[in-house]
Amino acid sequence: QVQLVESGGGLVEPGGSLTLSCAASGGIFSYATMGWYRQAPGKQRELVATITPGGSKVITASVKGRVTISRDNAKNTVYLRMNSLKPEDTAVYYCNAQRDPSIYWGQGTQVTVSS
Repeated sequence: QVQLVESGGGLVEPGGSLTLSCAASGGIFSYATMGWYRQAPGKQRELVATITPGGSKVITASVKGRVTISRDNAKNTVYLRMNSLKPEDTAVYYCNAQRDPSIYWGQGTQVTVSS
């Protein structure tokens, strides 16, 4: 049974930083491309960043330069470090694990950027 558990969300002021964590269980982590997606109210879920088992990264243009994705294979955990946060970064952030043909999602963690 694959489980993804996100943590680290919360309320942060504009310009602040957060680090989200996603702990994976069920034996998939070492073989899966891990990713972070987000969904703002009234909008579709969108890709933020992904990282392959070998460490290759994709970061979406709207957050490039402000976001870092990393993984700790020993801890089965993927991280998303977000800096210079903007109100438009407010969303539920979801962890994702992909190993064809399977895709798994976490339950999401709320990030709110507001003064």
